[in-house]
Amino acid sequence: MIVNRTLKDIIQYVTEAFARIFSPNNDEYPAIGLQPFEGEIHLPHSGTDW
Repeated sequence: MIVNRTLKDIIQYVTEAFARIFSPNNDEYPAIGLQPFEGEIHLPHSGTDW
């Protein structure tokens, strides 16, 4: 009896993980588009040498 329940719990755990991994994404990120770069470009030889 205990073996059957343990086996059932293990199979359910694995199938739920499989379903979560391979199900479609439900992410609800806002559609904000491309963001412009407003920083400074790093030039490797323009700074102080250590």
